[in-house]
Amino acid sequence: MSSPLSTGDMLLGMAGLAGISMLTRSFFFISRADWRLPAWVERGLKYAPLAALAAVVAPDILLVQGQWQPHWQDPRWPAAVLAMAWAAWRRDMLGTIVVGMGVLTFCRVVLGWPL
Repeated sequence: MSSPLSTGDMLLGMAGLAGISMLTRSFFFISRADWRLPAWVERGLKYAPLAALAAVVAPDILLVQGQWQPHWQDPRWPAAVLAMAWAAWRRDMLGTIVVGMGVLTFCRVVLGWPL
């Protein structure tokens, strides 16, 4: 399948997009004045990683191939619940991952629950 754009047009488009991306991302660095974010923005940015993680993990736990199909033998449910309990109790990221993956593996290998 051929493209309606020539190679030169594509290269010009990529260079333009790269330039715009570089300019907008470095806007705060090329300014001579010091920039300070408002306090409410800084407070809100503290929760951005947690919100992004929840947005990635929650659909994988709650949906099966994009459909809501909860089943009591889904190993993701006990793994998620016990991992959250560990995280709330110990505040330890590595332990949370180990507990979650350990419960998931136990349910799949030992109990034979399908994923």
